[in-house]
Amino acid sequence: MSEKSVHAPGCNRSDEAHFLEEFRRKLEYFFMSPCQKYHERPRKPWKLQIIKIFIITIQLVWFGLSNEMMVRFREENISAFKHFFLKNHKNGLNYYALYTKNEVNDHILFIITRYLHLQNLTVGNHALEERNGSVTPLFICQEFYRKANILPDTFDFDPQTETECMSVYHILNFQKDNSENPLNLTIDFQRLLAINFYLKVKAINVQTVSHLEWPDCYKFSINILFDNRAQSGRIKVSLSSGVEISVCKNWNVSGSTCVHLALIVLFDSVVMICCLLSLILCMRSVYTGFLLQSEYATFMLVHHDKSISCSERMEFINGWNILIIISDMLSIIGSLLKICIQSKNLTNYDVCSILLGTATMLVWTGVMRYLSFSQKYYILIITLRAALPNLIRFAICAVMIYISYCFCGWIVLGPHHPNFRSFDMVADCLFSMINGDEVYSTFTKFQGKGFLLWFFSRVYVYSFIPLFTYMILSVFIAIINDTYETIKHYEKHGAPLSKPQSFIAESKEMMGCKKPVIDEESSCFCCPCVAYVQCKS
Repeated sequence: MSEKSVHAPGCNRSDEAHFLEEFRRKLEYFFMSPCQKYHERPRKPWKLQIIKIFIITIQLVWFGLSNEMMVRFREENISAFKHFFLKNHKNGLNYYALYTKNEVNDHILFIITRYLHLQNLTVGNHALEERNGSVTPLFICQEFYRKANILPDTFDFDPQTETECMSVYHILNFQKDNSENPLNLTIDFQRLLAINFYLKVKAINVQTVSHLEWPDCYKFSINILFDNRAQSGRIKVSLSSGVEISVCKNWNVSGSTCVHLALIVLFDSVVMICCLLSLILCMRSVYTGFLLQSEYATFMLVHHDKSISCSERMEFINGWNILIIISDMLSIIGSLLKICIQSKNLTNYDVCSILLGTATMLVWTGVMRYLSFSQKYYILIITLRAALPNLIRFAICAVMIYISYCFCGWIVLGPHHPNFRSFDMVADCLFSMINGDEVYSTFTKFQGKGFLLWFFSRVYVYSFIPLFTYMILSVFIAIINDTYETIKHYEKHGAPLSKPQSFIAESKEMMGCKKPVIDEESSCFCCPCVAYVQCKS
């Protein structure tokens, strides 16, 4: 019966009772689990979600293998460039240092020589970038103070900086002479802040062909830095590189790579269609909940002269549907990006992997919805959901204490310990201490730093570990345990009913039906419907 019948002046008592019964039945059906709805009306809406889980997982694994090849190829090339262009590079070190002028000049000449003979020396498929038929030059840029005259006890300098660059063009017949500075590069070490070398190298990742994908062409923008900003007599040498991925030109691969690419795109399209269908169904369900919420609010206002609270309104919002809507949207966007990446129109693997990975995580989390058919399996979700408000309130207090320790460690211990050099490094180090890591190494690195610093580091660490490991974590566990015991008590003696649930219970009493009974003996975890509701006469 429509909502107008609530206000119809000519309704008799039997019509009103009939409307009341129908409305309560509608509420009862809305709050049923999918399994209960299946017994009420033989539908199986869970089939779409099960199919979607499998195809999304297959899509993620497929993309993960492709992403792994890309990342491994990029990292191995950067490692090769460090060994190729840095004279004293060793594995595991991000940088090394130079201490004399002769070492600096020798390293500069080494980099120039390696640039000029790159294709003759490298064992990889590397080549220098070409523009308009000519090889791009090697740029050498010096950054220095505009004016500087620094002595051990006096100084006179202008803090404003200038940058001066020179280009080294590719010459095949370049020969190293006996001079220490064949390019006549003048370096004023008193004013020098940094020397940057810029060059671009091309490479091709042919291993993608063995995985039925088009080959990728990479352009590495290499930057070699001689860092002298500290002016401490120690120039740090490091190499970094940016990467651009594009479609290779004039390539030809024997086989059915194009056919396989079409199959991949077709599979991604199927994933998008399934996610779109799931999105529409879940949005329809959420919209139905909003309509029923509005109808319930109107009913309570007209018949009981009461306005429903925010908590009552939230009962009409199914959190699982919201979770599925978010995961479907992420899957659709991620699948579009994946198709663009497979066709080499886009190269942003990171954004696509975040979208697909998050979507898959949410989809598999949504599987726990079907564990609600059995109270024994669903108790984890119920416990976390009930304990979450208290955990959030307590976590806010714990985070305040954690941040205070981070600031203190950064300011006091940062200059003397590499793990405390920045605020985010302090946060990571303290989190490792909670798990039992980094404790002994933190103590050993403060040996010989002076008694005051040694004593403070002991007080700092010895107060932090008991506070967070023994006290705060114990309180977190106690909150969850207390909630779990409360839920177990509700299982045996019954949980307090909310107002909509009380409203539905009144309907069952009027119909002569007692409290629903869950038949756990007939339940089976392998079956999608592991419990059913039956009324005792």
